Amino acid sequence: MKLTPTISGLFLAALFAACQSSEKSEKSMADFRLITLDPGHFHAALVQKTMYEGVDSTVHVYAPDAPDLQLHLDKIEGYNTRAENPTHWKEDVYKGADFLDKMLADKQGNVVVMAGNNRLKTDYIQKTIGAGFNVLADKPMVISAANFDKLKESFATAEKNKVLLYDIMTERYEISTMLQRAFSRQPEVFGTLEKGTPDKPAVTKESVHHFYKNVSGSILTRPAWFMDVAQQGEGIVDVTTHLVDLVQWECFPEQVIDYQKDISLTSARRWTTDMSLSQFKAITKQNAFPDYLKKDVIKDSILRVYSNGEINYQLRGVHAKVSVTWAYKAPEGAGDTHYSIMRGTKANLIIRQGAEQNYKPTLYIEPIAGTKDTDAALKAALPKIQQEFPGVDVKKIASGWEVIIPDKYKEGHEAHFGRVAQKYIDYLKAGKMPAWEVPNMIAKYYTTTQALELAKKK
Repeated sequence: MKLTPTISGLFLAALFAACQSSEKSEKSMADFRLITLDPGHFHAALVQKTMYEGVDSTVHVYAPDAPDLQLHLDKIEGYNTRAENPTHWKEDVYKGADFLDKMLADKQGNVVVMAGNNRLKTDYIQKTIGAGFNVLADKPMVISAANFDKLKESFATAEKNKVLLYDIMTERYEISTMLQRAFSRQPEVFGTLEKGTPDKPAVTKESVHHFYKNVSGSILTRPAWFMDVAQQGEGIVDVTTHLVDLVQWECFPEQVIDYQKDISLTSARRWTTDMSLSQFKAITKQNAFPDYLKKDVIKDSILRVYSNGEINYQLRGVHAKVSVTWAYKAPEGAGDTHYSIMRGTKANLIIRQGAEQNYKPTLYIEPIAGTKDTDAALKAALPKIQQEFPGVDVKKIASGWEVIIPDKYKEGHEAHFGRVAQKYIDYLKAGKMPAWEVPNMIAKYYTTTQALELAKKK
């Protein structure tokens, strides 16, 4: 049957109207509409590695017309076109020097994702929260003590404007860390947390990272500014954010930390990772050091990056040490690694991730000398652990017990961004966060920024 032009035209008009109606229906069903602001770090893309119920599939991107933007869009396209479980994001991009003002004026969404150059991030947060947007920000939210009060004010403004400001703490979703926390809450096994000393802290967390790394199946191209601590932040205020967060989250779970009363810095130090020009080229695809890095270049060819830091401090009288080290490239078969110990009166809970563990984080329970009946205590505690983590078990070894973690929990760092985003969406739906989240974010950034001040005095 051949349609007449009139009927054909009516049919197309109806089809077009139906499509428009479908789009409007999708938008009306979506409670949350994402905006990505100046994406300069691959973490911005990882937030979109999965889709979320109640989140519009169209994401509005505001950024300067620069290589960082294209790298971001390429990663999103990779997720959209992958063979297994592809996403279906639609990126609506605005390019221009006035990207921030344009975003604030357009109001195309209600949740702004920030992951990029940290030099202006605290200002971006302040202006965006002030304009009534919710903000999900990659760490760190602040990289200097001078801007700490600005961040604190942004949290107060968020409360006044009834919006939520939250940072991306992926390490809370690493299974060995979750289990370390869970076992520390079993007094029959762990006892109580030691107070420790500066030389033997009750809690130690160390992480090793790499400039040259594989992300989503390809070698990561890093922006040159990532090596500029004036823009990225020093290691002591960057990656240590995760470690300080975990100390608070594990030692005093769901408790409010008062940064003015509960934190006392003991010592802090910082040191450089040195990178040759050829190594710099390999990760940035740039043939020369940009002018803003010249201040950190020695002998015309060696870039010195203050990417390493260590903080010794007390949290409610408990001695803790966190440290971050950046190497250029990991050994074959390895990636970023983590070491952690929580010292209890009955047992130590230790995460190791070295060659012996095939570079996979592994949790051990090691009884304190003289402790009796740990076997019976574990048998009593394990069912409680298994209620939350079905399938988790323990295996007797020479030094104590190894915690056996089923593969279903070992989802990898990239998947944790989806976990954080989903938690944040749940908070948005509830219209609030737990009472401890905001004061503990403030306490965390007080610790890191004050530690940098202390380290610079040496």
